[in-house]
Amino acid sequence: MRRPSAGWVSHEGTWQLYVALAPQELGYDTAMAIDEAEIHRPPPRAPEVVGSPKVHKSHWALTAIGIATVLGLCYWAELVLAVMLVSVLLAFILAPVMDLFIRLRLSRGVAAAAAVVLLLALLGSLVFYSSNQAIIFAQDLSKYTQTIRQEISQFWQRAETLGTISSGSQAKVTDSRPSTDWTGILTRGFGSVSQGVLAASFIPFLIYFMLSWQHHVRSATVMLFSMEHRQVAYVTLGLISAMIRSFMVGNLLIGLFIGTASTVAFGLLHLPFFYFVGFMSGFLSLVPYLGVLLALAPPIFVGIGHINSGDAVMIVVIVLGLHLIALNVLYPKFLGNRLQLNPLAVTIALLVWGWLWGAIGLVLAIPITAAMKIVFDHIQSLRPYGAWMGE
Repeated sequence: MRRPSAGWVSHEGTWQLYVALAPQELGYDTAMAIDEAEIHRPPPRAPEVVGSPKVHKSHWALTAIGIATVLGLCYWAELVLAVMLVSVLLAFILAPVMDLFIRLRLSRGVAAAAAVVLLLALLGSLVFYSSNQAIIFAQDLSKYTQTIRQEISQFWQRAETLGTISSGSQAKVTDSRPSTDWTGILTRGFGSVSQGVLAASFIPFLIYFMLSWQHHVRSATVMLFSMEHRQVAYVTLGLISAMIRSFMVGNLLIGLFIGTASTVAFGLLHLPFFYFVGFMSGFLSLVPYLGVLLALAPPIFVGIGHINSGDAVMIVVIVLGLHLIALNVLYPKFLGNRLQLNPLAVTIALLVWGWLWGAIGLVLAIPITAAMKIVFDHIQSLRPYGAWMGE
């Protein structure tokens, strides 16, 4: 057999090639490495100009169409939405009562049912106790309206004697003033009586299920969002819940305090129907920025023909003083800084929701707007709108 030559390496002897040698022993210096690297280096490419990512901004027309669509849905579904929102607000009021029953070792379902029954019993007793007086008050509304018309007529006659307006313009102005339908204003948003009764019958059941299933509803609502948005959704719902709870409970306690104080003061002034007018004035005083004017309307309205100028001044002082106490002492104590809405946003909200839903819109305008601001503050694209609505 022929022996392999010195330059030939068998398969078993290939390990001898893998011997660590220094670059100087291989005859491979640094200059050769640099030259080889320059030869095998790929040609330089022109630098790519990376522009800023394009931000897709929605057109103002699309935004206007979206707002109009939402307002249209709110207008046409006012009965359903109003019933649901009223149920939500009442559920937040009854939540502390349910928690109290739970501390008494009652189950959540039984505690929620007990809270709803307590609310119905309280409302029923109030209606039964004051039904006769309410009927008398409603019958006397026409008499008070006639008295107001006579006072306005006397005002125009005095203005005519001073030469401010002519008799012809007075007749035109007097004839062009339509009578105010207070029943239509107060019942707007509830349709006919049958629709109102049907809608009101759902409120106790909605309150019960909202109380007994509140944890499930909240967790299930968070699960509707994608994984990366669930934390933001959870925080947003928590802030909305805390805002509504403090708003409703705080306003209820403040309204009861102002209503009780107003009732006592109006009773001392011998104002007709002071037990109705006092609480009505007290709760109307809770309307932000317009509460003083709205709270003055009921006592002045029923006091026409029964009080003198001195009593009218006392009514103004009482209403203004109670409103200042609530604004500077009670509101910071119960509500804190949860409602961070500027006066312009509140006024526009009262105008829009009052136009959409009538009297119930004025009640729901503030919590709806505050909840919208919380949502806007937690969505990147809507934060400018939240900043505009804030203080």
